[in-house]
Amino acid sequence: MKPMSLLAVLGCGAMFGFGLAFSTLVRPEVVLNFLRFHDMGPLLALGSAVAVATLAYQLGPRMMQRPVLELSFGTRPVFGQRDTLIGAAIFGIGWGLCGVCPGPAIAGLGAGNWPLLYALFGMFAGAYLQGWLATGALRAQPE
Repeated sequence: MKPMSLLAVLGCGAMFGFGLAFSTLVRPEVVLNFLRFHDMGPLLALGSAVAVATLAYQLGPRMMQRPVLELSFGTRPVFGQRDTLIGAAIFGIGWGLCGVCPGPAIAGLGAGNWPLLYALFGMFAGAYLQGWLATGALRAQPE
């Protein structure tokens, strides 16, 4: 990865983390209150993020001949693939049970919320298990 790309990733990650901390989405109790429909404040942060991302993905390729830091725009996988839907369901169940997803968990560590290490350990263990199972399934397929 080019140094400018790394700086862009670092800058965007810092902005994302700041936004999560500013909106208090780094606190699992805030997320759980939102998921129980007790506090709809986080909906503003989530809705704003969706609006900005939608505009960027829709208008960027139409208004620019090529991205700023790459040679061409990439294509995204089609939504609705079986594995994507299963993964999204597992992610949603985990998020609903503990109120933590990876971005806010990492940002929460920066805010000093150390118990989030338990959730991050579970996420990394799950990702490792999925990778291990996926490579085993790939090896089992006949060529």
